[in-house]
Amino acid sequence: MLDIQLIRQDTEHVRAALAMRGIEFNLDEILNIDKQRRALLQETESLKANRNAVSKDIGRMDNNKDRSRLVAEMRKVGDQISQLDQQVRDIESQLYDLMLEIPNIPDSDTPEGATDNDNVTIREVGKERDFDFVPKPHWDLGVDLGIIDFERGVKLSGSRFYVLNKAGARLQRALISFMLDLHTRQGYSECYLPFMVKQINFTTAGQLPKFADNIYHDVEDDAWFVTTAEVPLTNLHRDEILDADTLPLYYTAYTPCFRREKVTAGKEVRGIKRGHQFDKVEMYALTHPDESYTTLEKMLADAEETCNKLELRYRVRRLCTGDLGFGSRITYDIEVWAPGCNEWLEVSSISNCGDFQSRRANTRFRPAKGAKTKYLHTLNGSGLGLPRTLIAILENNQQPDGTITIPEVLRPWMSGEENIG
Repeated sequence: MLDIQLIRQDTEHVRAALAMRGIEFNLDEILNIDKQRRALLQETESLKANRNAVSKDIGRMDNNKDRSRLVAEMRKVGDQISQLDQQVRDIESQLYDLMLEIPNIPDSDTPEGATDNDNVTIREVGKERDFDFVPKPHWDLGVDLGIIDFERGVKLSGSRFYVLNKAGARLQRALISFMLDLHTRQGYSECYLPFMVKQINFTTAGQLPKFADNIYHDVEDDAWFVTTAEVPLTNLHRDEILDADTLPLYYTAYTPCFRREKVTAGKEVRGIKRGHQFDKVEMYALTHPDESYTTLEKMLADAEETCNKLELRYRVRRLCTGDLGFGSRITYDIEVWAPGCNEWLEVSSISNCGDFQSRRANTRFRPAKGAKTKYLHTLNGSGLGLPRTLIAILENNQQPDGTITIPEVLRPWMSGEENIG
Protein backbone atom coordinates (compact mmCIF):
# COMPACT_ATOMS: atom_id res chain seq x y z
CA MET A 1 0.00 0.00 0.00
CA LEU A 2 1.28 3.44 -0.86
CA ASP A 3 1.72 6.15 1.73
CA ILE A 4 -1.26 8.52 1.54
CA GLN A 5 1.13 11.40 2.29
CA LEU A 6 3.05 10.55 -0.88
CA ILE A 7 -0.15 10.80 -2.90
CA ARG A 8 -1.03 14.11 -1.21
CA GLN A 9 2.38 15.73 -1.51
CA ASP A 10 3.59 14.35 -4.86
CA THR A 11 0.42 13.56 -6.76
CA GLU A 12 1.86 14.10 -10.23
CA HIS A 13 4.84 11.83 -9.52
CA VAL A 14 2.48 9.03 -8.46
CA ARG A 15 0.26 9.66 -11.46
CA ALA A 16 3.25 9.49 -13.83
CA ALA A 17 4.57 6.34 -12.16
CA LEU A 18 1.21 4.59 -12.59
CA ALA A 19 1.11 5.71 -16.21
CA MET A 20 4.48 4.00 -16.76
CA ARG A 21 2.81 0.81 -15.59
CA GLY A 22 0.09 1.37 -18.17
CA ILE A 23 -2.49 2.10 -15.46
CA GLU A 24 -4.92 4.98 -15.16
CA PHE A 25 -6.13 5.52 -11.62
CA ASN A 26 -8.43 8.21 -10.28
CA LEU A 27 -6.15 9.76 -7.67
CA ASP A 28 -8.44 12.78 -7.41
CA GLU A 29 -11.15 10.57 -5.92
CA ILE A 30 -8.72 9.35 -3.27
CA LEU A 31 -7.57 12.89 -2.49
CA ASN A 32 -11.18 14.11 -2.16
CA ILE A 33 -12.09 11.28 0.19
CA ASP A 34 -8.93 11.87 2.19
CA LYS A 35 -9.82 15.57 2.45
CA GLN A 36 -13.29 14.69 3.74
CA ARG A 37 -11.78 12.27 6.25
CA ARG A 38 -9.40 14.88 7.62
CA ALA A 39 -12.19 17.48 7.87
CA LEU A 40 -14.36 15.02 9.80
CA LEU A 41 -11.46 14.17 12.11
CA GLN A 42 -10.79 17.84 12.75
CA GLU A 43 -14.46 18.49 13.55
CA THR A 44 -14.60 15.46 15.84
CA GLU A 45 -11.44 16.42 17.72
CA SER A 46 -12.74 19.97 18.17
CA LEU A 47 -15.98 18.70 19.69
CA LYS A 48 -14.12 16.27 21.95
CA ALA A 49 -11.81 19.04 23.16
CA ASN A 50 -14.79 21.29 23.89
CA ARG A 51 -16.58 18.48 25.74
CA ASN A 52 -13.52 17.79 27.87
CA ALA A 53 -13.18 21.48 28.78
CA VAL A 54 -16.87 21.80 29.67
CA SER A 55 -16.75 18.58 31.69
CA LYS A 56 -14.03 20.10 33.87
CA ASP A 57 -16.18 23.22 34.35
CA ILE A 58 -19.17 21.09 35.32
CA GLY A 59 -17.14 19.43 38.03
CA ARG A 60 -16.39 22.82 39.61
CA MET A 61 -19.94 24.24 39.41
CA ASP A 62 -22.13 24.77 42.48
CA ASN A 63 -25.27 25.83 40.63
CA ASN A 64 -27.30 22.66 40.01
CA LYS A 65 -29.47 24.31 37.37
CA ASP A 66 -26.48 25.42 35.28
CA ARG A 67 -24.83 22.06 35.82
CA SER A 68 -27.91 20.19 34.57
CA ARG A 69 -28.16 22.44 31.52
CA LEU A 70 -24.52 21.84 30.57
CA VAL A 71 -24.81 18.10 31.17
CA ALA A 72 -27.79 17.98 28.77
CA GLU A 73 -25.85 19.99 26.19
CA MET A 74 -22.85 17.66 26.47
CA ARG A 75 -25.11 14.64 25.94
CA LYS A 76 -26.12 16.17 22.62
CA VAL A 77 -22.46 16.84 21.82
CA GLY A 78 -21.69 13.20 22.70
CA ASP A 79 -24.38 12.02 20.28
CA GLN A 80 -22.93 14.29 17.62
CA ILE A 81 -19.43 12.90 18.25
CA SER A 82 -20.74 9.32 17.96
CA GLN A 83 -22.30 10.13 14.60
CA LEU A 84 -19.09 11.76 13.37
CA ASP A 85 -17.00 8.79 14.59
CA GLN A 86 -19.19 6.46 12.52
CA GLN A 87 -18.81 8.73 9.49
CA VAL A 88 -15.03 8.65 9.97
CA ARG A 89 -15.05 4.84 10.14
CA ASP A 90 -17.15 4.62 6.99
CA ILE A 91 -15.00 7.02 4.98
CA GLU A 92 -11.76 5.41 6.22
CA SER A 93 -13.06 2.03 5.04
CA GLN A 94 -13.89 3.55 1.65
CA LEU A 95 -10.42 5.10 1.42
CA TYR A 96 -8.72 1.85 2.48
CA ASP A 97 -10.54 -0.15 -0.21
CA LEU A 98 -9.44 2.32 -2.89
CA MET A 99 -5.84 2.35 -1.66
CA LEU A 100 -5.72 -1.46 -1.91
CA GLU A 101 -6.25 -1.21 -5.66
CA ILE A 102 -3.18 0.95 -6.33
CA PRO A 103 -0.01 -0.95 -7.33
CA ASN A 104 3.46 -0.10 -6.11
CA ILE A 105 5.53 2.70 -7.62
CA PRO A 106 8.32 1.47 -9.94
CA ASP A 107 11.89 2.12 -8.85
CA SER A 108 13.95 4.61 -10.87
CA ASP A 109 16.14 1.67 -12.00
CA THR A 110 13.16 -0.19 -13.44
CA PRO A 111 13.25 0.27 -17.23
CA GLU A 112 10.19 1.83 -18.80
CA GLY A 113 8.26 -0.44 -21.15
CA ALA A 114 4.86 -1.87 -21.97
CA THR A 115 5.31 -5.64 -22.28
CA ASP A 116 7.79 -8.42 -21.56
CA ASN A 117 9.42 -7.59 -24.91
CA ASP A 118 10.76 -4.47 -23.18
CA ASN A 119 12.46 -6.39 -20.34
CA VAL A 120 16.22 -5.92 -20.28
CA THR A 121 18.61 -8.88 -20.31
CA ILE A 122 21.38 -8.24 -17.77
CA ARG A 123 23.49 -11.33 -18.44
CA GLU A 124 23.48 -14.88 -19.75
CA VAL A 125 25.36 -17.59 -17.90
CA GLY A 126 26.37 -20.97 -19.29
CA LYS A 127 26.67 -22.33 -22.80
CA GLU A 128 24.00 -24.10 -24.77
CA ARG A 129 24.66 -27.81 -24.95
CA ASP A 130 25.69 -29.03 -28.39
CA PHE A 131 23.34 -31.96 -28.99
CA ASP A 132 24.28 -34.51 -31.65
CA PHE A 133 20.60 -35.48 -31.81
CA VAL A 134 17.29 -33.60 -31.76
CA PRO A 135 16.44 -33.02 -28.08
CA LYS A 136 12.99 -34.13 -27.03
CA PRO A 137 10.57 -31.96 -25.05
CA HIS A 138 9.79 -33.10 -21.53
CA TRP A 139 6.27 -34.18 -22.44
CA ASP A 140 7.77 -36.89 -24.63
CA LEU A 141 10.73 -37.69 -22.38
CA GLY A 142 8.59 -38.05 -19.27
CA VAL A 143 6.03 -40.30 -20.94
CA ASP A 144 8.67 -42.49 -22.59
CA LEU A 145 10.43 -43.00 -19.24
CA GLY A 146 7.18 -43.53 -17.36
CA ILE A 147 7.89 -40.69 -14.92
CA ILE A 148 5.17 -38.25 -16.06
CA ASP A 149 1.57 -39.48 -16.46
CA PHE A 150 -0.71 -36.89 -18.03
CA GLU A 151 -3.71 -39.14 -18.59
CA ARG A 152 -4.07 -40.19 -14.95
CA GLY A 153 -3.51 -36.64 -13.79
CA VAL A 154 -6.45 -35.52 -15.91
CA LYS A 155 -8.50 -38.48 -14.71
CA LEU A 156 -7.87 -37.53 -11.09
CA SER A 157 -8.27 -33.76 -11.25
CA GLY A 158 -8.92 -32.45 -14.76
CA SER A 159 -6.91 -30.48 -17.29
CA ARG A 160 -3.40 -29.23 -16.44
CA PHE A 161 -2.86 -31.82 -13.72
CA TYR A 162 -0.37 -34.67 -13.96
CA VAL A 163 1.19 -37.45 -11.91
CA LEU A 164 4.93 -37.80 -11.32
CA ASN A 165 5.99 -41.42 -10.95
CA LYS A 166 9.04 -43.27 -9.64
CA ALA A 167 12.25 -41.34 -10.36
CA GLY A 168 10.18 -38.33 -11.51
CA ALA A 169 8.58 -38.02 -8.08
CA ARG A 170 11.94 -38.59 -6.37
CA LEU A 171 13.64 -35.98 -8.56
CA GLN A 172 10.97 -33.43 -7.63
CA ARG A 173 11.49 -34.20 -3.93
CA ALA A 174 15.27 -34.09 -4.37
CA LEU A 175 15.07 -30.62 -5.89
CA ILE A 176 12.97 -29.33 -3.00
CA SER A 177 15.33 -30.79 -0.37
CA PHE A 178 18.43 -29.56 -2.21
CA MET A 179 17.10 -26.01 -2.47
CA LEU A 180 15.95 -25.82 1.16
CA ASP A 181 19.33 -27.06 2.35
CA LEU A 182 21.18 -24.64 0.06
CA HIS A 183 19.12 -21.65 1.19
CA THR A 184 19.67 -22.61 4.82
CA ARG A 185 23.43 -22.51 4.20
CA GLN A 186 22.94 -19.12 2.52
CA GLY A 187 21.50 -17.75 5.76
CA TYR A 188 17.75 -18.34 5.47
CA SER A 189 15.68 -19.82 8.28
CA GLU A 190 13.46 -22.67 7.10
CA CYS A 191 9.72 -22.55 7.86
CA TYR A 192 7.01 -25.14 7.39
CA LEU A 193 3.89 -23.10 6.71
CA PRO A 194 0.15 -23.70 6.49
CA PHE A 195 -0.95 -24.29 2.91
CA MET A 196 -4.32 -22.67 3.64
CA VAL A 197 -4.58 -19.24 5.27
CA LYS A 198 -7.18 -16.61 6.08
CA GLN A 199 -8.17 -13.90 3.62
CA ILE A 200 -6.28 -11.13 5.42
CA ASN A 201 -3.00 -12.85 4.48
CA PHE A 202 -3.69 -12.36 0.79
CA THR A 203 -4.77 -8.73 1.26
CA THR A 204 -1.59 -7.99 3.20
CA ALA A 205 0.63 -9.63 0.58
CA GLY A 206 -0.99 -7.62 -2.23
CA GLN A 207 -2.77 -10.60 -3.84
CA LEU A 208 -6.22 -9.25 -3.00
CA PRO A 209 -8.35 -7.67 -4.27
CA LYS A 210 -6.57 -7.74 -7.66
CA PHE A 211 -6.09 -11.50 -8.09
CA ALA A 212 -9.28 -12.78 -6.43
CA ASP A 213 -10.30 -14.71 -9.55
CA ASN A 214 -7.03 -16.70 -9.54
CA ILE A 215 -7.19 -17.95 -5.96
CA TYR A 216 -8.90 -21.11 -4.75
CA HIS A 217 -10.76 -20.70 -1.48
CA ASP A 218 -13.41 -22.12 0.82
CA VAL A 219 -15.81 -19.28 1.58
CA GLU A 220 -17.48 -20.99 4.54
CA ASP A 221 -14.24 -21.52 6.50
CA ASP A 222 -12.33 -18.47 5.17
CA ALA A 223 -9.64 -20.89 3.96
CA TRP A 224 -7.58 -19.67 1.01
CA PHE A 225 -5.08 -21.98 -0.70
CA VAL A 226 -1.67 -20.35 -0.92
CA THR A 227 -0.57 -19.18 -4.37
CA THR A 228 3.00 -18.84 -3.10
CA ALA A 229 4.78 -19.08 0.26
CA GLU A 230 5.26 -15.31 -0.05
CA VAL A 231 1.68 -14.91 1.22
CA PRO A 232 2.07 -16.51 4.69
CA LEU A 233 5.68 -15.32 5.00
CA THR A 234 4.54 -11.70 4.55
CA ASN A 235 2.21 -12.23 7.50
CA LEU A 236 4.58 -13.93 9.95
CA HIS A 237 5.28 -10.58 11.64
CA ARG A 238 1.99 -8.84 10.87
CA ASP A 239 1.11 -6.19 13.50
CA GLU A 240 4.54 -6.55 15.13
CA ILE A 241 7.25 -4.04 15.99
CA LEU A 242 10.73 -5.53 15.52
CA ASP A 243 13.99 -4.32 17.00
CA ALA A 244 16.36 -2.91 14.42
CA ASP A 245 19.18 -5.20 15.54
CA THR A 246 17.11 -8.27 14.53
CA LEU A 247 17.10 -7.17 10.89
CA PRO A 248 17.48 -8.45 8.29
CA LEU A 249 15.33 -11.55 8.74
CA TYR A 250 15.65 -14.23 6.05
CA TYR A 251 13.16 -17.06 5.58
CA THR A 252 12.83 -19.97 3.17
CA ALA A 253 9.88 -22.30 2.79
CA TYR A 254 8.53 -24.99 0.51
CA THR A 255 4.83 -24.98 -0.33
CA PRO A 256 2.65 -26.35 -3.05
CA CYS A 257 1.06 -23.43 -4.89
CA PHE A 258 -2.52 -23.37 -6.15
CA ARG A 259 -3.66 -21.00 -8.90
CA ARG A 260 -6.45 -20.78 -11.41
CA GLU A 261 -4.40 -20.58 -14.59
CA LYS A 262 -6.70 -18.91 -17.09
CA VAL A 263 -4.83 -19.39 -20.35
CA THR A 264 -5.75 -20.78 -23.72
CA ALA A 265 -4.64 -24.21 -24.84
CA GLY A 266 -1.71 -24.51 -27.21
CA LYS A 267 2.06 -24.59 -27.27
CA GLU A 268 2.44 -22.23 -24.31
CA VAL A 269 0.70 -24.61 -21.89
CA ARG A 270 1.75 -27.98 -23.28
CA GLY A 271 3.39 -30.34 -20.80
CA ILE A 272 3.85 -29.29 -17.18
CA LYS A 273 4.87 -25.65 -17.63
CA ARG A 274 1.57 -24.29 -16.37
CA GLY A 275 -0.69 -26.03 -13.90
CA HIS A 276 -3.24 -25.33 -11.22
CA GLN A 277 -0.92 -26.95 -8.65
CA PHE A 278 2.87 -26.74 -8.55
CA ASP A 279 5.72 -26.77 -6.04
CA LYS A 280 7.99 -23.88 -5.17
CA VAL A 281 10.73 -23.05 -2.69
CA GLU A 282 10.55 -19.41 -1.65
CA MET A 283 13.12 -16.96 -0.30
CA TYR A 284 11.84 -14.02 1.76
CA ALA A 285 13.48 -11.12 3.59
CA LEU A 286 12.47 -8.31 5.94
CA THR A 287 15.07 -5.55 6.03
CA HIS A 288 15.92 -2.04 7.16
CA PRO A 289 14.97 0.33 4.29
CA ASP A 290 18.61 1.34 3.84
CA GLU A 291 19.59 -2.30 3.22
CA SER A 292 16.85 -3.50 0.91
CA TYR A 293 18.71 -3.04 -2.37
CA THR A 294 21.77 -4.82 -0.99
CA THR A 295 19.43 -7.60 0.08
CA LEU A 296 17.91 -7.70 -3.41
CA GLU A 297 21.32 -8.36 -4.94
CA LYS A 298 22.05 -11.05 -2.31
CA MET A 299 18.79 -12.84 -3.09
CA LEU A 300 19.50 -12.66 -6.81
CA ALA A 301 22.96 -14.15 -6.23
CA ASP A 302 21.45 -16.90 -4.06
CA ALA A 303 18.96 -17.88 -6.77
CA GLU A 304 21.73 -17.80 -9.38
CA GLU A 305 23.82 -20.11 -7.20
CA THR A 306 20.95 -22.59 -7.33
CA CYS A 307 21.03 -22.51 -11.14
CA ASN A 308 24.80 -22.82 -11.22
CA LYS A 309 24.87 -25.83 -8.92
CA LEU A 310 22.25 -27.51 -11.12
CA GLU A 311 24.47 -26.66 -14.13
CA LEU A 312 21.65 -24.91 -15.95
CA ARG A 313 22.10 -22.31 -18.63
CA TYR A 314 20.19 -19.22 -17.52
CA ARG A 315 19.74 -15.52 -18.08
CA VAL A 316 18.86 -12.64 -15.76
CA ARG A 317 16.37 -10.01 -16.91
CA ARG A 318 15.22 -6.79 -15.31
CA LEU A 319 11.49 -6.37 -15.75
CA CYS A 320 10.11 -3.21 -17.30
CA THR A 321 7.40 -1.07 -15.73
CA GLY A 322 4.63 -2.68 -17.78
CA ASP A 323 5.62 -6.22 -16.76
CA LEU A 324 6.25 -5.48 -13.08
CA GLY A 325 4.29 -7.39 -10.43
CA PHE A 326 1.56 -5.55 -8.51
CA GLY A 327 3.54 -5.13 -5.28
CA SER A 328 7.05 -4.77 -6.69
CA ARG A 329 9.28 -1.74 -7.17
CA ILE A 330 11.98 -3.60 -9.04
CA THR A 331 12.21 -7.23 -10.18
CA TYR A 332 14.83 -9.54 -11.64
CA ASP A 333 13.62 -12.60 -13.50
CA ILE A 334 15.78 -15.69 -13.90
CA GLU A 335 14.98 -17.81 -16.94
CA VAL A 336 16.51 -21.20 -17.71
CA TRP A 337 16.96 -22.63 -21.19
CA ALA A 338 14.85 -25.67 -22.11
CA PRO A 339 16.23 -27.13 -25.37
CA GLY A 340 13.36 -29.57 -25.91
CA CYS A 341 10.72 -26.84 -25.60
CA ASN A 342 13.16 -24.52 -27.37
CA GLU A 343 12.40 -21.61 -25.05
CA TRP A 344 13.45 -19.72 -21.96
CA LEU A 345 11.40 -20.63 -18.89
CA GLU A 346 11.06 -18.28 -15.93
CA VAL A 347 11.99 -20.08 -12.71
CA SER A 348 12.40 -17.13 -10.35
CA SER A 349 11.30 -13.54 -9.86
CA ILE A 350 13.25 -11.67 -7.19
CA SER A 351 11.45 -8.50 -6.14
CA ASN A 352 11.95 -5.58 -3.80
CA CYS A 353 8.54 -4.42 -2.58
CA GLY A 354 9.85 -1.59 -0.42
CA ASP A 355 7.34 -0.75 2.34
CA PHE A 356 4.34 -1.66 0.15
CA GLN A 357 3.56 -4.93 1.96
CA SER A 358 4.69 -3.83 5.41
CA ARG A 359 2.18 -0.95 5.35
CA ARG A 360 -0.59 -3.42 4.61
CA ALA A 361 0.71 -5.78 7.29
CA ASN A 362 1.51 -3.01 9.79
CA THR A 363 4.96 -4.56 10.24
CA ARG A 364 7.38 -2.02 11.66
CA PHE A 365 10.75 -1.73 13.36
CA ARG A 366 12.14 0.64 15.97
CA PRO A 367 15.47 2.16 14.78
CA ALA A 368 16.61 2.82 18.37
CA LYS A 369 15.25 2.67 21.88
CA GLY A 370 12.55 5.32 22.27
CA ALA A 371 12.62 6.22 18.57
CA LYS A 372 9.54 6.44 16.38
CA THR A 373 8.71 3.22 14.55
CA LYS A 374 9.16 2.89 10.79
CA TYR A 375 7.89 0.50 8.16
CA LEU A 376 10.50 -2.03 7.08
CA HIS A 377 11.06 -3.33 3.53
CA THR A 378 10.11 -6.79 2.26
CA LEU A 379 11.62 -8.82 -0.57
CA ASN A 380 10.70 -12.14 -2.10
CA GLY A 381 12.00 -14.54 -4.72
CA SER A 382 11.65 -18.11 -5.91
CA GLY A 383 14.62 -20.21 -5.17
CA LEU A 384 13.56 -21.92 -7.55
CA GLY A 385 10.07 -22.66 -8.82
CA LEU A 386 8.99 -26.08 -9.98
CA PRO A 387 8.11 -27.69 -12.33
CA ARG A 388 10.02 -25.50 -14.79
CA THR A 389 13.30 -26.28 -13.07
CA LEU A 390 12.43 -29.96 -13.42
CA ILE A 391 11.70 -29.42 -17.12
CA ALA A 392 15.11 -27.81 -17.67
CA ILE A 393 16.89 -30.65 -15.88
CA LEU A 394 15.11 -33.33 -17.90
CA GLU A 395 15.61 -31.62 -21.25
CA ASN A 396 19.20 -30.48 -20.73
CA ASN A 397 20.41 -33.79 -19.34
CA GLN A 398 18.77 -36.16 -21.81
CA GLN A 399 20.95 -38.69 -23.62
CA PRO A 400 20.67 -40.21 -27.12
CA ASP A 401 19.23 -43.44 -25.66
CA GLY A 402 16.39 -41.52 -23.94
CA THR A 403 17.83 -41.70 -20.43
CA ILE A 404 18.39 -38.69 -18.15
CA THR A 405 21.66 -37.97 -16.37
CA ILE A 406 20.90 -36.81 -12.84
CA PRO A 407 22.85 -33.65 -11.89
CA GLU A 408 25.59 -34.59 -9.46
CA VAL A 409 24.40 -32.17 -6.79
CA LEU A 410 21.02 -33.97 -6.59
CA ARG A 411 22.36 -37.52 -6.31
CA PRO A 412 22.58 -37.59 -2.50
CA TRP A 413 18.76 -37.30 -2.46
CA MET A 414 18.45 -39.94 -5.22
CA SER A 415 20.25 -42.73 -3.32
CA GLY A 416 23.37 -42.04 -5.37
CA GLU A 417 21.70 -42.97 -8.65
CA GLU A 418 23.28 -41.34 -11.69
CA ASN A 419 20.64 -41.91 -14.36
CA ILE A 420 16.91 -42.13 -14.92
CA GLY A 421 15.86 -44.78 -17.39
